[in-house]
Amino acid sequence: MAPQRPGPQLTDGILSTDFYQLTMAQLYFRAGLADRPARFEHFFRSYPDYGRHQAGYCVAAGLAPFVRWMNSVRPTGADLDALAEHRSTSGGPLFGDDFLGWFADLDFSALTVDAVPEGRVVHPNTPITVVEGPLAAAQLLESPLLNRLNFPTLIATKASRVTEAALGRPVLEFGMRRAAERGADAATRAALVGGANSTSNTAAGYAAGIDPSGTHAHSMIQAYLALGEGERAAFQAYSDVYPDDCLLLVDTVDTLNSGVPNAIAVFEQLRRRGHRPVGIRLDSGDLAYLAIQAARQLDEAGFEDTTIVLSSRLDELTMWQITHQIQEEASQEGLRASAVIDRLVFGVGSRLTTSDGSPSLDGVYKLVALQRDGAWQPAIKRSDTPEKVLNPGKKRLWRVTDRRGMATADVLSTVDETLEPGRDVELHHHSRPDVGRVLSATDWEQAEELTVRVVDGGRIVSDGGQEALDDLDEIGARRVADVAALGPGVRRLVNPHTYHVSITDAVWKLKQSLLADLE
Repeated sequence: MAPQRPGPQLTDGILSTDFYQLTMAQLYFRAGLADRPARFEHFFRSYPDYGRHQAGYCVAAGLAPFVRWMNSVRPTGADLDALAEHRSTSGGPLFGDDFLGWFADLDFSALTVDAVPEGRVVHPNTPITVVEGPLAAAQLLESPLLNRLNFPTLIATKASRVTEAALGRPVLEFGMRRAAERGADAATRAALVGGANSTSNTAAGYAAGIDPSGTHAHSMIQAYLALGEGERAAFQAYSDVYPDDCLLLVDTVDTLNSGVPNAIAVFEQLRRRGHRPVGIRLDSGDLAYLAIQAARQLDEAGFEDTTIVLSSRLDELTMWQITHQIQEEASQEGLRASAVIDRLVFGVGSRLTTSDGSPSLDGVYKLVALQRDGAWQPAIKRSDTPEKVLNPGKKRLWRVTDRRGMATADVLSTVDETLEPGRDVELHHHSRPDVGRVLSATDWEQAEELTVRVVDGGRIVSDGGQEALDDLDEIGARRVADVAALGPGVRRLVNPHTYHVSITDAVWKLKQSLLADLE
């Protein structure tokens, strides 16, 4: 049996990585390659596919927490002890004292990080994060980078789609209880990046500078029922403690015949005392139908401005179905559909924080260039799957927009190329060598380079430092602008239009030349 090690002391530190990163690091150290300059790119290969519906874009997230971890993590004594105790199959130490001496002094300060800022829309096979520096250190960063960026990007993408389906109404993230343990905190922050207005996750909400949201559960009503006092008494007790924040869950007994009438009775008392009730929450049943009926009852009682919170296994497609049903049925009850929708708030839980239907993003981290004799040499990886063949070398990422300001393509160029308006650009599909086109000078007006320098020499060098990296208002503004610049077809919830991702002729020729050299 393997020796027992103090595992909790090692988690979330520099050993929170795949083991083969360490075996490669020792090989690079022994081969004299540890300090050779290398360049890695992090990108994902395909959009999330949720089964009944699909994403047509993603939203970059997780950068600020990752950079904070990267700049602070160092090997500890427990880390070194764990590696020193690891035995090879022959019984000897797997990691030599010479390597452990090198590893003890490791930090990531020699690396530079360029990245697409959080909140920006990103697309497959384009570098979201670029790491450059000593080969061994850059290699060791692979697993923690993927762990800390793939999942937040997945959740921010889901949240952005949910936010769009909400038609401008607030979205509350309610998914902590079914998220993946401490991944709940990462999911909460990513949901806020993606457009959620608040969260039930108390600690993560406060950490993000946002007041968390929540009222009460069914268990509070059940407790009063068990005591023989009833639903009305439970509502009254809650309103006595929170007269200015009274939002009542009305589906424990009978939504329309008990819950809403009892809530209205309590609201009337609050109104007489000079307080304004917040609203009700519906957590089961036909939410569209119940929202219409509850709105009618509330309106008749003079509470037209109260909120109706909807929850229960919501996602973007379900929300679209609910609002569509309200638009069709509200008039039958003498209500304006817009008035019903304009009072809704959506509480979205497990389907958001688990990215239900597409629980992982296929993000990868690949070596694209290595220095030899002082010059950068492009690195290539061949595959029987065309989509997995790398676009090699040092590159730049551009977003091309037309005269309306709409994004029409993301383009990878060589590091020496600049996309300048006013000229035709020969482009190729990023993975299919037989597909190409010429982007006419009349079809585009601007090209924006998307990646920015974030970390250099162990310091955050982007404008505003760590605080600016974490600014959710700025991040949200970037997301709103980028999503607005996408065509309606790309934003479509089901079967979205495929956004163009292309490489320049120079990148294409380099790729074909390197592939030919492998034959």
